[in-house]
Amino acid sequence: MSRQLLHYETFELPEQEEWVVFVHGAGGSVSTWKYQVDDFEKHYNLLLIDLRDHGLSKDVDPMMDAYSFQDISQDIKAVMDQVGVKTAHFVTLSFGSVLVQDFATRYPYRVKKIVFAGGIFKGTWAIRSFVHFAKALNSVLSYEKMYSFFSYLLMPRERNQKARRLYQMQARRLTQKEYLKWVALYDEFFRLLAKFSHRPLVNPGLIIMGGDDYVFLSGAEEFDQLQPRARLQVIPKTGHICNVEQPEQFNQLALDFLGAGNMTQGRSASTKQYESSYSE
Repeated sequence: MSRQLLHYETFELPEQEEWVVFVHGAGGSVSTWKYQVDDFEKHYNLLLIDLRDHGLSKDVDPMMDAYSFQDISQDIKAVMDQVGVKTAHFVTLSFGSVLVQDFATRYPYRVKKIVFAGGIFKGTWAIRSFVHFAKALNSVLSYEKMYSFFSYLLMPRERNQKARRLYQMQARRLTQKEYLKWVALYDEFFRLLAKFSHRPLVNPGLIIMGGDDYVFLSGAEEFDQLQPRARLQVIPKTGHICNVEQPEQFNQLALDFLGAGNMTQGRSASTKQYESSYSE
């Protein structure tokens, strides 16, 4: 059965008007943010979205043979309109950093501040090599095996294990056909990276990176130097999915940036009891 909107989940506070919208990266789902909900919901209304083909956002109308960044931005806007979110802060991960910059360009009045976790800001040789390697492997490896392989390349250390496992589990919900639609976005993806690297950020941005993120950290450092409205924070001994590996540090940095102040002590993000509407 098809659906008219992306799957989404909300957490609302009485008498609270500010919203935070969470947009995961390629292969993710709302469960990407399982270690954020507990702390963020103390201060804000939350909207968590599954992008097309991800999580429970299957067979979303209108059906498409190929996607564009405009399509994805329109999907996000449609969910915000349905929920009644006029403006919001955004928190996004990895590939989502480009999605949200595209969204902010198209709908600047809908975006306040942006938190970029493990952001991608430059089409370095390493990133291009990853993409071309992935395309080459499509003909010899199943999508699931290839995704598992790349998760080890991206997060090879023992301390990356928790994030790597979550990354692999979420990605299993994508089919080969769905995956290829997202891979086809990478030509536009690299064009947007080049465009956004020199276009001043309209919205204040906090970039939170792991010190072990050897593929994407240098691009984030360069972006930080070029963008007066961006600020970079690096969490040592942490990999690409820093919001999962070091949730307490990530949450504190993000909430301070958004203006929530010091978080209430007592509940640890690492013991979050949040359960999505589907199990992992």
